[in-house]
Amino acid sequence: MRTDARRHHDPEVRGFASDNYAGAHPEILAAIALANGGHQVAYGEDDYTDHLQRVIHSHFGASAEAFPVFNGTGANVVALQALTDRWGAVICAESAHINVDEGGAPERMAGLKLLTVPTPDGKLTPELIDRQAWGWEDEHRAMPQVVSITQNTELGTVYTPDEIRAICDHAHQHGMKVHLDGARIANAAASLNVPMRAFTNAAGVDVISYGGTKNGMLFGEAVVVLNPDAVRRMKHIRKMSMQLASKMRFVSVQLEALLAKDLWLRNARHANAMAHRLAEGVRSVDGVEILYPVQANAVFARLPHDVSERLQKRYRFYFWDEAAGDVRWMCSYDTTEEDVDGFLAALKEELAR
Repeated sequence: MRTDARRHHDPEVRGFASDNYAGAHPEILAAIALANGGHQVAYGEDDYTDHLQRVIHSHFGASAEAFPVFNGTGANVVALQALTDRWGAVICAESAHINVDEGGAPERMAGLKLLTVPTPDGKLTPELIDRQAWGWEDEHRAMPQVVSITQNTELGTVYTPDEIRAICDHAHQHGMKVHLDGARIANAAASLNVPMRAFTNAAGVDVISYGGTKNGMLFGEAVVVLNPDAVRRMKHIRKMSMQLASKMRFVSVQLEALLAKDLWLRNARHANAMAHRLAEGVRSVDGVEILYPVQANAVFARLPHDVSERLQKRYRFYFWDEAAGDVRWMCSYDTTEEDVDGFLAALKEELAR
């Protein structure tokens, strides 16, 4: 029986649940089509992955090397394995994605221990790191070997270059390495109005999980090694972690399309601008409290639970802490001013009911 492909969703439906909900940017789709003709060597020996390395050098320096992978959890698991011994542990914020949203993958797949620290805004500091940075010679305790930070954080806040430099200096003084989960690294750079290198290799970060999916890619991320001396056997770990793509050119060409010019920055600036538009609109609405500084493309708010439930029937978004009434609204590269204004109108209507 013949079955033709057909559209199964309404492309006019919009939401504020996640920047993962957005489709692929047209320039990304065009890049995939460009890479599709003919045959290319598999498993990363293709021309697109080779050229990607030169693009990565332009952003992160000549010693940087990119290892494309399928997804963000895979990037984090690969990166953290390459930075730790079997007895190693990773210090991270309690709110970190690796702790909250990866289904235990760092522990189960990488076999490491997460040492978490509560933070008021999602950001670690040297003082907070010291709550877990001890006991290196204690065989009864997992050894702290890595500090993992997220830029921008899971609460939408952004580290300054100086803040990251202080963390890296502190970690390195203790013999630890620094991993940066950059699922939204482009949004952070756009917010700070600095090159990505300013808060990565220039600040002392050893390895990045570079995020592309939330910034307009169809799929794929990359582990970017900034300090080759900090890692071991990246290729072997990537393969063992089931993150080696046979047709890697289709991940690499997307990263190239993002990074070779300014698509990454255009997309991030727009998403950030829409979040600021949303926040400004919300600040004038009685009954809604913005919880954290709006520094990238996320708005965290508190409002009556019943209002959120009614509003969710009109626009998709998630509770962050349902018991407290906290919600998260995310903007994407394709969020429009009309989307934001429509959401604000719906919010006011539901609050007035």
